[in-house]
Amino acid sequence: MSPRAREDGAVLIRIEASHLPGRDCAQAPGFPGYRNIHVGVQRRARPHELLGLYRGDAPEVVWELEATAMVKESGWDLRGPYVQGRPGGRFVYLSWGMVDDAGTFSMFRRAKLWFDAVPPDVLDAAVKAGLLVGRLGLTDSRGQPLCAAVRPPLIEWSAPAI
Repeated sequence: MSPRAREDGAVLIRIEASHLPGRDCAQAPGFPGYRNIHVGVQRRARPHELLGLYRGDAPEVVWELEATAMVKESGWDLRGPYVQGRPGGRFVYLSWGMVDDAGTFSMFRRAKLWFDAVPPDVLDAAVKAGLLVGRLGLTDSRGQPLCAAVRPPLIEWSAPAI
């Protein structure tokens, strides 16, 4: 799907991430430590199905998710196979896990990229252009994989001018 003005509500959500924590994170207070860390986008209702699984030491990663924007009383509502939550509380999960020698992913934490933190003017522009971009770093202040609720200033949401 190319980013362009859309009348059908189709929106490409592009998540551009940098500053990953590395393949291994040492044990620390409240953090058991993990090896061979990877991150991917979790599919709705299928927690073991991940889009774009990347190594934790990648220099940067990009995920592109197809979504549809629908008008609701409270504004735009984004829906799609990788969009989680209910109207008014939508988000995308970035799932962190270890990959074992057999290639099995075992999740240990997640980050929630909340759409309620997208400024309304940015979301309006994104729906018109067909593209919403979120930029963030994936290492927290302790050098560990970013987790929990992710809202500005941890993520910057933007849309192209049309």
